[in-house]
Formats: sequence, C-alpha cells, structure tokens
Amino acid sequence: MPFVLQERRSDSALVETIWTTHSERAGTFTSVAVSRWEMVVTKLKGKTLFTVRGPETRPTTAPIPPDGEFFGIVFKHGAFLRRLPGSELVDDALDLSRTARSFELGGATWQLPTFENADTFVARLVKKGELVFDPVVADALRHADGARGNGKLSARSVRRHCLRATGLTANAIRRIDRARQATALLQQRVPILDTVHELGYFDQAHLTRTLKRFIGHSPAEILRLGADAEMSLWYKTAEFRDAIDQRHRGGKR
Repeated sequence: MPFVLQERRSDSALVETIWTTHSERAGTFTSVAVSRWEMVVTKLKGKTLFTVRGPETRPTTAPIPPDGEFFGIVFKHGAFLRRLPGSELVDDALDLSRTARSFELGGATWQLPTFENADTFVARLVKKGELVFDPVVADALRHADGARGNGKLSARSVRRHCLRATGLTANAIRRIDRARQATALLQQRVPILDTVHELGYFDQAHLTRTLKRFIGHSPAEILRLGADAEMSLWYKTAEFRDAIDQRHRGGKR
C-alpha cells in the first residue's frame, strides 16, 4: 500500500479514530464501503482542502495522488453535524474549505484542525452545538432488533433516528461493519470457512456476495493479498479491533 500511516485514539467520546498519512507514489486503490463519516484535510500541490465525507455503501476505485498529505477524524455512529446530517452525505462528500487555513460552518469561520489538536477542535464543535450525538443510534446498534433498548420508541422511530444521524439504517450499518470484520480476519490469514462460521454468514457463497458488494474483492482475493491489498482499510475502526481481539481471545492465530 503506498501509504505511511499514523493513527491514534481520541479523548472524545464521539470520535472513533484519528489518522494521518501521506502518499509515497501515484496509483489507485479500492475505496471500500464504510458506515461512518469523517472529516478529512488534504494537502496537495500547495492546496489545502477540508472535506466532510459521508458513509459509503459500495466500493469505488479512487486515484492516489503522489506526495499528498492527509489527516482524518472518523466519528462514531450517532455523532453528526447539526447543519449537515448523515442523511445528506451518503456516498458523497462536501468541500467546506474557505482558505488554506480555514473553512466555514454554521455561518462562522473555523480554523482547520491538525492531527495534534483534533480533540480540541472536536470539543469546540460540541461546545458550539455544531456536533451533536443521538444516543438512540448507538443503542439501536447494540440490539439485534434495532429497537429493544430504546424504551418506548417504535421501530419506525428508531429507523428515523438512524437515518437522520448516519444516512443508513441500523441493519445496513451492521452489514457493512460485518463485511469489514470479515476482511480484517481474512487479512490475518483466517481461513474462509472459519470466517464464515465466526461472523455468522450462512455459507461461503453468502460471504462472497457480501464482500464483493461492500469491499469489491472476493474472500479468496483478500486472503491471497493479505495486508498488501490496496484498499481503504488503513485505519482500524472498532469492527477491525473487535474481529482481531475476538480471534485472539479464542486462542486462535
């Protein structure tokens, strides 16, 4: 993979991970499906862009520019921008750049964040009421029926909360995240049938259809390429860590 990655956890309860990387050479990679949205700062050829990228429901081929610098803040399910909810960003991105050092949001000018001050930046967004959190979404994802943990809320109400905050239903989020879990296991050389069993797919054909839909590669291709696969999985979100941790707790390598 033509990237050198640095990643760290965030102090914010609303952030999944913070990452930074730079491209060493030109090329292409597969941008796989992802259920979370992120903010990305790109520095390329003397130009700086601040982009809000929504969740992606399908894999796409993306170019890799040479000598680019990238920094991103990936948000947890349920966190969303009050003026730009996830429902407006699915399979899309919006450039908010104003200058090389600032962007506009909510009628105010904000200084571009950096990898080092990302937590302070997120805290300011929360304080100003621009970044909010809907606990119904996180609660729905913890329960298989999507509504059991939400008290008196109906399934329709829970669905509405999920769509507003993420642009996706709880079921769609689970399907994308499970595909990413499967990819994590396969990249660790876990056999295909073991991956099918551990993640509850019906059979190998079910896993294959799912990975081709969301990842863009078959299980056999992912297993063969391993960590060398040129896919947008360089930062390790919760489903990646959970897949590997579960494998290790089970005493399997």
